[in-house]
Amino acid sequence: MKKTTLRGLLLLLMIPVLAVALCGCSGDKKGKGSSIVVGIPQDLEDSLDPHKVEAAGTKEVLFNIFEGLIKPDSNGDFIPAVAQSYEVSDDALTYTFTLRDGVKFHDGSTVTLQDVKYSIDRCADTSGGSPLVAAYSNIKDTQIDGNNFIIHLNEPDTEFLAYMTTAIIPESNKNPDTNPVGTGPYMFVSRSPQENFIVKKFDDYYDKDHAAHIENVTFKVIGNMDTVAMELQSGAIDLLARIPSTQAELLDKNEFTILEETMNLVQALYLNNAEAPFDNVKVRQALCYAIDPAEIMLFVSDGKGTEIGSSMFPAFGKYYMEELNDTYNQDLDKAKQLLSEAGYPDGFSFDITVASNYTQHVDTAQVLSDEFAKIGVTANIKLVEWDSWLSDVYNDRKFQSTVVGVDASSLTASALLQRFTSDSSKNFINYSNPAYDEAFAKAKTATDEDEKTKYYKECERILSEDAANVYIQDLPEFVAISNKFTGYEFYPLYVQDIAKIRPAD
Repeated sequence: MKKTTLRGLLLLLMIPVLAVALCGCSGDKKGKGSSIVVGIPQDLEDSLDPHKVEAAGTKEVLFNIFEGLIKPDSNGDFIPAVAQSYEVSDDALTYTFTLRDGVKFHDGSTVTLQDVKYSIDRCADTSGGSPLVAAYSNIKDTQIDGNNFIIHLNEPDTEFLAYMTTAIIPESNKNPDTNPVGTGPYMFVSRSPQENFIVKKFDDYYDKDHAAHIENVTFKVIGNMDTVAMELQSGAIDLLARIPSTQAELLDKNEFTILEETMNLVQALYLNNAEAPFDNVKVRQALCYAIDPAEIMLFVSDGKGTEIGSSMFPAFGKYYMEELNDTYNQDLDKAKQLLSEAGYPDGFSFDITVASNYTQHVDTAQVLSDEFAKIGVTANIKLVEWDSWLSDVYNDRKFQSTVVGVDASSLTASALLQRFTSDSSKNFINYSNPAYDEAFAKAKTATDEDEKTKYYKECERILSEDAANVYIQDLPEFVAISNKFTGYEFYPLYVQDIAKIRPAD
């Protein structure tokens, strides 16, 4: 077996996402007894079970409660967590993890290898049709050997390590959906639906060098993102990630620090490829020719953000293909011609379903509607609550189109691209293309990195040329934090690491 360093498997090779420490916002006192209120745009409604949760907004909160055998840091590297070390076989078929001694669950029990096996096997279970973690369909078997947990794969997978961030939970917990118990720096206290989610510092956290600084944390649900500046200024909340730029401009810069990065997601108009007229590639291509991403970014985010032309964002470095931004440059005549060829010379009407709590997506839908009108297409904006969007659009696929941002659930290219394979349970746009499926399968099993990159890029090219969606941008992210706190760090994943934040001196 060859020993691989945790940093060595970082897939964000070319463009590392830098950690940002800020000077700057409300707790009472430093250390014991300190508290912070973090604003979140939606309630944690889908599930508190870390193995079943789908919503990125829920995952970013649960990041503070749960850990896997490994976990990501703010640079995108994998670092030890419940496991103290690991080995990967030369053929990428066997992954061996050595359990860290003395790791405690929040209920006071000690983590055992049986808990590890239970957690991984639970996510690999196919009795419900497909595994909870898609990559786990490749698991041949798991076993315990001394102080080691071993995973054997059916086919080589050099990216498999990234999926070992799967939360380790106690086998004894029979109600993980309502009683989340993990090993992270914070432990669950209570949840008030549509109001808040409260956690507190876990005093028995194994990593004393990286234990939480703030004792009590309240994640407060913000019902109206148009008034968040008032909530921040009044002291009702201390921190808000992804604050609209217009709201950030209203804050007193002597009291708040505004940080900027990108969200590391793919914002697009996602089209239900199984629904007419979007089952016609010419219609989809017409919509792509109708838009100007620069115009959208100017309206939505003051021109900030990064244009993208497929389901990959720039932080993935060598996998990102900037040239795909030019697959479709705005050409209204070409768009009208394609509509005519598709049988819609007079255009058509359709709905864009958008979660009302995400201002950027609502604003984007409005600009798209204006742009589509120029080619005779009427886009009706249908605002829904987040829970309705999650159930109707994402889970039940009852929609024509939607504006949303899709992130990577793990630091792998496959996390973004696998969802568009024909048989993926996450393929909410119902996209199906045998050539895409074949290219993805070749990328997934390739052990040579150049070959893997070639096939992933082929997947991106197919999505772009096939106009699977109307791709727009990787949105900018603005974080507002009270100057009473310091230590906020951006991650290349959709997370909020509250343990890094501490009261300012």
